Amino acid sequence: MYVSHLQLADYRSYESVHLQLAPGISTFVGPNGQGKTNLVEAIGYVASLGSHRVATDSPLVRKDAERAIVRAAIVKDDRQAVVELEINPGKANRARLNRAPATRPREVLGVLRTVLFAPEDLALVKGDPGERRRFLDDLLVARTPRLAGVRSDYERVLKQRNALLKSASAQFFKRGEPDLSTLEVWNEHLAVAGAELLTARLGLVAELQPLAAKAYGELTTVGGPPVLQYRSSAAGPDEHPPLDREQLAAMLREALAENRVQELQRGVSLVGPHRDDLHLRLDELPAKGYASQGESWSYALALRLAGFELLRADGDDPVLLLDDVFAELDAERRSRLAEHVRHAEQVLVSAAVAEDIPPELQGARFRVAEGSVERE
Repeated sequence: MYVSHLQLADYRSYESVHLQLAPGISTFVGPNGQGKTNLVEAIGYVASLGSHRVATDSPLVRKDAERAIVRAAIVKDDRQAVVELEINPGKANRARLNRAPATRPREVLGVLRTVLFAPEDLALVKGDPGERRRFLDDLLVARTPRLAGVRSDYERVLKQRNALLKSASAQFFKRGEPDLSTLEVWNEHLAVAGAELLTARLGLVAELQPLAAKAYGELTTVGGPPVLQYRSSAAGPDEHPPLDREQLAAMLREALAENRVQELQRGVSLVGPHRDDLHLRLDELPAKGYASQGESWSYALALRLAGFELLRADGDDPVLLLDDVFAELDAERRSRLAEHVRHAEQVLVSAAVAEDIPPELQGARFRVAEGSVERE
């Protein structure tokens, strides 16, 4: 799998750009602020319908433009598919696959699969639980696109349930009798959708564990081994959630019942996959707070490499996107990471200076400056 063409219109800093790409290694080199990351981000957006840099779509549209267009041609097994995304801030986005309109943008998920390495990856180790939940869910959707619908259903249920709890909480504190006639209905919806998402996450963590441990050991000789442990908000701190979907649904129902008063007092859902975390341990200690900067980087890279190996095992190499990550690494980690990824079918690298790119990843080079991209 590889991207053969990328075309942008009013995306970020680009009024218009059209790139022809090829399998192998391509590098985008230029000073900071010139648009290198925008190119990598756009390709990642085609794969995930999201940006690794911002939470909303508005910043993706060029100033004073109404919408942005991202069009990518993806080659797989000598067949080409063209995905076109129209980004409309404040309105519904639109998608086309081979010029045919998609009912929903998420119907194009799975056409392109990518694994992104970026400076933001350090948040996988040092950041909030939401960063790790997103890592798991994005990887799940990349492997099984239908899970995007499961995640969307869960978020819809959560939004409705939170609205009900917020309203009930206001009545609760006024010493009134809150209307909870529909709460049990939303509890059941949350338990069912949450159990499906939980089942997928738990299975994924089990698959990631040996791959992450192997990748970490190959990246560095310092620290380890890494241990991944999923912590569910519905289970006690020392309990391991079951793997069976029905058992998980029952666990969620029980936890919702136990936390009912607290949820009414606070007006928010306190139980469910949206409150879970992936605990990362190193040398039997929590990586967050204990791991050094170098160990944290090795851990983050190991997680990404583990995701790459899982996607590769599914049948095709995902496109690897390395966004200015080498500037953050020492020489040893640069070389070891480069050795890991250089044999992928397509690797796209961005860097402010060419010297940051390891010799193993020298390939086609594009110079990025002042809103233009030119092949050297």
